[in-house]
Amino acid sequence: MAITKSKIKNQKSKMGRKGETHTAAFSPKMVGLLADEVAKTVIRRLSSFRRPKKRKKTKKIENAIFLDTSAIIDGRIFDIIKMGLFTGTFVVLESILLELKHIADSQDTVKRERGRKGLELLEKLKKTKGVKFMVLPESDNFAESKDIKEVDEKLIDKTKAHRGRIITCDYNLEKKSSISGVTAININTLATLLKVRAVPGEALHIRVLHKGKEPTQGIGYLDDGTMIVVENAVEEIGKETDVLVSRVIQTTAGRILFAKKIKGV
Repeated sequence: MAITKSKIKNQKSKMGRKGETHTAAFSPKMVGLLADEVAKTVIRRLSSFRRPKKRKKTKKIENAIFLDTSAIIDGRIFDIIKMGLFTGTFVVLESILLELKHIADSQDTVKRERGRKGLELLEKLKKTKGVKFMVLPESDNFAESKDIKEVDEKLIDKTKAHRGRIITCDYNLEKKSSISGVTAININTLATLLKVRAVPGEALHIRVLHKGKEPTQGIGYLDDGTMIVVENAVEEIGKETDVLVSRVIQTTAGRILFAKKIKGV
């Protein structure tokens, strides 16, 4: 037992001496130098990594008015713009411009002519003095819409992002915009509001252009396109005559006036 205890003491003594030697190898000075080297290495590595550049947000277009394909092809909006009824920056999305070019290349004669006319009117608008006009590229970083496929949805998305308005002739787009909280002005609705308010008993001077559904009826039109059905006017086709409005009917397609020839005319 005594020998065993002696051996154990000797082993502990040796281990203690080894520990002292190991500790002496890493003196406080040495530890400090190692810490400095590690710090320098870390700093060098961190400096090699550049911080990602912040994506610049596209500035909002002040008082943006977005034109859709139907309004451009219709053409009436350009006369309204010339009158100065709308003020702001008129914007056309790049996707809408491509859609117009596609229509202008259509095999259908009517579509092709309307598409080309729309492009010509946009070019004139671009050159009009005092009118702000721009084409908004799809790469615009404001309100990304990569997952959106429909042109109408892109238009609503961009308009909402820039807090603008849409001008259209498309009833469905008008309703979609309303649901999305975007203001859409329908040219057809605007035209209806501006139509001549003829009332029963009012005298009008019109040209009778063609026959009506009934054998004795003649059909004429007001300047705004409102149809007038004139009784006993089949003999007046191709002539101008004075008529008296007898009644007005409102239909989904618009108003229809019924009139009679003024006696003695």
